[in-house]
Amino acid sequence: MSALRANRPLYRQFHVRMAAIAAVAACMVLPAQAQSLVEIYEAARAYDATYLSARSQYEANLARAQQAKAGLLPQAGVSAGANWNDRNSSVNALDGSFNSQNVTLSASQPLYRPANRAASEQGELAVEVAKAQLQAAEQELIVRTTQAYFDVLAAQDTMTFVQAQKAAVAEQLAAAKRNFEVGTSTVTDSREAQARYDLVQAQEIAAENDLRVKKLALDQLVGRSGVSPKPLMVPVALPALSPADPEAWVREAEQRHPTIQQAAKGLDIARLETAKAEAGHKPTLDLVGQYQVARAPSSSANIPGYVRNNTGTIGLQFNLPLFAGYAIQNRVKETVALEEKARTDLEAARRGVTQATRSAYFGVLSGQGQVKALEAAEASSQSALEANQLGYQVGVRINIDVLNAQSQLFQTKRDLAQARYNVLLGGLRLRQASGQLAPDDLRPIDAMLAR
Repeated sequence: MSALRANRPLYRQFHVRMAAIAAVAACMVLPAQAQSLVEIYEAARAYDATYLSARSQYEANLARAQQAKAGLLPQAGVSAGANWNDRNSSVNALDGSFNSQNVTLSASQPLYRPANRAASEQGELAVEVAKAQLQAAEQELIVRTTQAYFDVLAAQDTMTFVQAQKAAVAEQLAAAKRNFEVGTSTVTDSREAQARYDLVQAQEIAAENDLRVKKLALDQLVGRSGVSPKPLMVPVALPALSPADPEAWVREAEQRHPTIQQAAKGLDIARLETAKAEAGHKPTLDLVGQYQVARAPSSSANIPGYVRNNTGTIGLQFNLPLFAGYAIQNRVKETVALEEKARTDLEAARRGVTQATRSAYFGVLSGQGQVKALEAAEASSQSALEANQLGYQVGVRINIDVLNAQSQLFQTKRDLAQARYNVLLGGLRLRQASGQLAPDDLRPIDAMLAR
């Protein structure tokens, strides 16, 4: 008991240090102008090259879709010509050089062109496909931004816990050296503590480098330097799954997921492509009109000089294909096969989305269970450390027991912090898998961040 009394000040210092460490780990000091998740997402949305590329592709797809409507709209054009001629006629009076000019305005309006009608409908479907593609790109950006945000926080947590463990091991090393000097412990205690201290130093170097890399990745995503994400408040109440039924998420995914929407519209486009191919056998009918102004010398000796003719015509133009060397028949066979491929692609998309949604749901469920288990493990590890520390003071535990208990406690703290991030990120991935993810889904996470 004398040894215990002698080392009680050290024991109390250890608990004070542990309390300070816990406070730092729970609520790290916020740097000036730390950014929330929503703020960082908005910055990434305006800078990220992958998303901006998808945005430009979306605008290009809209313009391409509008081009398909041209086949149903009027067409008009103006042509002009000028000719210089030298005429040598058997009638000497008609010999000579002359020039002629003409200007023609022509227009046409498709009346019956089934292939053009199908192409116009394909353009409307292509707009829906473009919207789905942009939605998928936006959802992916939300997940990537949140992943990068939490990667930095996890790296900061690791750095904090490693430094706290280093301080605790340093205290244990100092205590072991003092006890050895007074003859109450062996040199083994000092060497074990020194080995653990050296190991923690190596871990600190690795954690520092990992934090630097994660910060660079986040900076690159938003196009800024020195981005400082706000940490989670601890303790934090993680949101429960709602609805708590994987099949409800699957049903939502089948209706809203961008991949399924793209595949479904792709099947409709493939059907229209078959209709276009079959239209190769059908006639076409156009309304055509033309107005021409021509000036040329008279071709009659009785009418000298130049003559100007104004000619206007309007009518219907009918065309019926009879034989195209079996090109149309083989084109139909090709489009029918591609239509079947699109149908199979749609089924594959549904299966893939269904599997991903269920996996994401059970991943979040498992993560929530891990958080609860690790919270209990943290409390147990804390108690175990205190018991081993007390046992070491009274001589029933050796130094390595305390060092192992310290290592277990800080490892549990790191795992718990990472598990919380995984649950929040998993919730976003679940909404992405079910096609529901939107920027507003980041606001509930923002509410959990330190002010």
